[in-house]
Amino acid sequence: MSRLSHRLIVSLVLVLSAAFAHSQNDKPGSKDYPGITRMPTYYIYGASEAKFDGFTFPVTVNGKETEQQVEGHLYKYQYVQKENAAPTSTLQVIRNYQNAVKAAGGQVMNDASGDSGSWRNTTLRFIKGDKEVWILIEARSNHHDLTIVEKQAMAQEVAISAEILGNDLNAGGRVAIYGIYFDTGKADVKPESGPALVEIAKLLKQKPTLKVFIVGHTDMVGDTAANMKLSQARAQSVASLLTSKYGIAAARLIPFGNGPYSPVASNKADDGRAKNRRVELVEMATK
Repeated sequence: MSRLSHRLIVSLVLVLSAAFAHSQNDKPGSKDYPGITRMPTYYIYGASEAKFDGFTFPVTVNGKETEQQVEGHLYKYQYVQKENAAPTSTLQVIRNYQNAVKAAGGQVMNDASGDSGSWRNTTLRFIKGDKEVWILIEARSNHHDLTIVEKQAMAQEVAISAEILGNDLNAGGRVAIYGIYFDTGKADVKPESGPALVEIAKLLKQKPTLKVFIVGHTDMVGDTAANMKLSQARAQSVASLLTSKYGIAAARLIPFGNGPYSPVASNKADDGRAKNRRVELVEMATK
């Protein structure tokens, strides 16, 4: 072999080695989720973040697998094991995260695996300061993904007004309101719903003969009968607040729970389910 050929081969090996070493570094600008360390010998292959989004976590309730929609600050991470590192089983990855969360007072909400153990998933929940944090770990042979949501209500950026509500009612006889918030599975109206309630009350006071159905809607996650009951309870909570706090006569408000039976979008995706979870005002026909 000529000296020139040897130099070319050595140079090529050095270039490839440098590229390979770089490929096993963390994605530029990425860092671990605060308070959760990574498994040794892994690097961040991919990472993304959204200030507000939703994710559906698999959970086990009374021995039955179901789903839990959680909305808030969303983080996603992809961890890949470095070449030549001692193999790490999917069970080892899952148990490490589970033990860490349980040590912090958290809970294992779901634990699933394939028959061969080639994949394992777990859903975890814990409290971090004033935040409720949900995590899904999806472990495979040499990599695992983390989806993390810090649960929170969306900061409302699009305002509704009595005028807009009135125009929509006049045009279509109904209007969907997305500024009324509830905790998952609960019917108590959250304080951040105040601005929307103020505008609804303003509309009703401006139109003293207007009577409306207050209709609660849910997505299709979970038991249908439970969703029907929940939607009725939420509609009743809204009506009760409008009467007790904003002075609207109870006779002008009829609460009704429609559960999952009137979707406005597909329930197959998170954004569609979010649109289906709503409160509507439906104008009552008068003679």
